[in-house]
Amino acid sequence: MSWVETELREQPAALERFLAAETAHATEIARGLVRDDVRYLLIASRGSSSNVARYLQYLFGTVNRLTVPFATPSLYTLYDAPPELGPAAVIGISQSGASPDVVAVLEEAKRQGRPTLAITNDSRSPLADAADWVLPLHAGEERAVAATKTYLNSIAAVALLSTVALGDDDRLRALQSAPGAVARQIDATLDVAGRFDPYTDVESGTVVTRGVNYGTAFEIALKIRELSGAPFEAFSSADLLHGPIAAVKHGRPAIVIAPSGKTLESMRAAIEKIRERGAELIAITDDKELLASAQTAFPLVPDLPEWLSPLLTVVPGQLAAVQLAKLRGADIDSPLGLTKITRTR
Repeated sequence: MSWVETELREQPAALERFLAAETAHATEIARGLVRDDVRYLLIASRGSSSNVARYLQYLFGTVNRLTVPFATPSLYTLYDAPPELGPAAVIGISQSGASPDVVAVLEEAKRQGRPTLAITNDSRSPLADAADWVLPLHAGEERAVAATKTYLNSIAAVALLSTVALGDDDRLRALQSAPGAVARQIDATLDVAGRFDPYTDVESGTVVTRGVNYGTAFEIALKIRELSGAPFEAFSSADLLHGPIAAVKHGRPAIVIAPSGKTLESMRAAIEKIRERGAELIAITDDKELLASAQTAFPLVPDLPEWLSPLLTVVPGQLAAVQLAKLRGADIDSPLGLTKITRTR
């Protein structure tokens, strides 16, 4: 078994470990980070961590009512022109904590007197050293180049910060139930992993969703590219209809992420357009009608509310990336041209 597959299966235990270790600590962090003079959260990240940040944008936007833009690290490192941050709190998300440009954003924020947080799996990393607070992921060593358990725990870290900042006990209980739901999702997806076998000759495709799973679409597309080399692209269902739909056709499957919740009905129009274009539909959903009408169906366990669904929806995508890589004869643990830690400036 590859390291990717091993670590994929470790996700429920890693998630449970993180929540047990950091819930009280996250409450203290939220109190200091989202202080009275903070009007927005600025995020510094790269790769999978930017997909976590997309989730943060939706969650903190809808629930905590904070604007969440992305930093532009090159302004800090290449152009030596960091912006005035004003009423910001700055969060760096990096599994390794070793990316110099992400560190540079936090260092400048501290110079400007703004509160800073590092979300990282290495509490002794340069990013951790640069931050006022550190939220360790407790994922354990991750040997595979492709992130699985560090990604999932980063999603949980965002959910935890949002929840404790609100002081909402019901939401906290829902989050604390997530490890069991993730375990059930992994088991359910492994049982039907063979459904990916017909896609041996697939050269490209799309991943489509909307709302809190927007980052999940990017993460699934990234994992497929990393492990198999197949160029999958991620779109919101709204953006897809503004032009990219022209590339959707037979032989280029569309992975649709559509859990029950506020976005499901808005997804149906895009799904019909995908069908009209003749693309094979791979559905990640708990909606019975959509599961029944898709060429390939991956049911979601009905255990978590929509705001926590990214903890579940990424699992079929992770398995899709593994299976497609195997079908293409790729080296899953050593993808061509990739390294575990990428140090960009």
